[in-house]
Amino acid sequence: MDRRSFLAGAAVLVAGPFAGVACAGQRGGAQPILSDGPGRGYGRLKPVRDQADGKVRLHLPEGFRYRSFSVAGEPMPGGGEVPGRHDGMAAFPGPRDSAILVRNHEVDGPVGAFGEPGRAYDRMAGGGTVTLQVTRHGEVLKSRPSLTGTMKNCSGGPMPWGAWISCEETVDGPDVPGSGNARLTKKHGYVFEVPLKGYASGRPIKAAGRFAHEAAAFDPSSGTLYLTEDNFDDPSGLYRYVPPEDPMRAGRLLDGGKLQMLAIEGDPGADLSVGHPTGSAFATTWVDIEDPDPSFTPGTSRAEAARAVGDQGRTAGAAVFARLEGAVHHQGTVYFVSTQGGDTDPDDDPPDGFGDGRGQIWAYETWSGTLRLVYQSPRAAALDLPDNVTVSNRGTLVLCEDGDGANYLRGLTRNGEIFDFCRLMPVPGDPGAEFAGSTFGPGGQTLYVNVQAERGRSFAIWGPWQRGAF
Repeated sequence: MDRRSFLAGAAVLVAGPFAGVACAGQRGGAQPILSDGPGRGYGRLKPVRDQADGKVRLHLPEGFRYRSFSVAGEPMPGGGEVPGRHDGMAAFPGPRDSAILVRNHEVDGPVGAFGEPGRAYDRMAGGGTVTLQVTRHGEVLKSRPSLTGTMKNCSGGPMPWGAWISCEETVDGPDVPGSGNARLTKKHGYVFEVPLKGYASGRPIKAAGRFAHEAAAFDPSSGTLYLTEDNFDDPSGLYRYVPPEDPMRAGRLLDGGKLQMLAIEGDPGADLSVGHPTGSAFATTWVDIEDPDPSFTPGTSRAEAARAVGDQGRTAGAAVFARLEGAVHHQGTVYFVSTQGGDTDPDDDPPDGFGDGRGQIWAYETWSGTLRLVYQSPRAAALDLPDNVTVSNRGTLVLCEDGDGANYLRGLTRNGEIFDFCRLMPVPGDPGAEFAGSTFGPGGQTLYVNVQAERGRSFAIWGPWQRGAF
């Protein structure tokens, strides 16, 4: 028996979150459970009024409350307006039982930087981050720009030394053909570090790659940063960036390290975008990316530019995924989401873009190098195109949907059972509105989450968490 076969058969013996998923052993993933299952979900969802203005924006279980805050277009203290397209976010402990939130804004195009123009990385780019101090019930105490002049800041990840890594989901720039790109002043497609205090330096970590970055998850035991890629129309990959010095010692993420892409041992170019049995496990290796920061010559298409870094890895045997989005590190494992991975839903049309499935959740064990499939959506009604992800103190994942119909926050338990926690009401004039940026505040008493829309907003949700799996 080769090592891959052994790992697949032994997956049920692996301890830790989601170990029980492998016991299902059925193609299509674990079956969904009713949201009022004991010790799992929190009960049937019902409309709840927003404590900010009395309007119904969310459906939640009995006993849960929420307040929306920091709406796009509202004035920020110190000048300027809250940008739109709220996306990835993380919460850090603040003074007097408050939370410090660092929030991405996925603003695209050369629309001009918000905040102070002199601090902008690219004065023509409209994305970046806003840092807020809020109470457990969503009352804003402070709000300010913290990174400006970047583009399509999609997700990212919290760093244990007290920072946020913000990721650009684009490779646009003056060297890439495209509408308005000639008006940009800098190349884009990088990750940026945002400190909790003050402003970001605006210096990209170029060695961490120029590609359609999505999320970042840091493993403190090895000092390695794991990065997902969301190529909408083409294959995507899982990357790791090994900095020249451990950030836990340096106190920040340094440029000049090594970028690598995940491959399956003994199976170059393995296609993991299609359906696999839940619990499948693979031994992995990593291939080097020789040119992580390419510049493009005239005649290079936008699609070619988007694939340039990933194609280097795939030529060397890297694995293929369908739209990798959210990622989170928990107890030595990086959980990451393949938004369109898996089998085609026989009752629904395949989604647009690369991949015909409704979503997969993968787990990479940093300590063993083993990759496992912990959940695969059997149909859109169970889980529809998951995106951002976070984890509760009990090890339950919170999945933000970016589906074709009603969008939910869904929980995925350590036993591989999925349940509905929150439903988003339609946003007037914005049918593409979706959940993003879920993150638990200090102590796990509040779940903060965003709704990405042109007039986006953030929410604080609180209630009887002890009743269920979160």
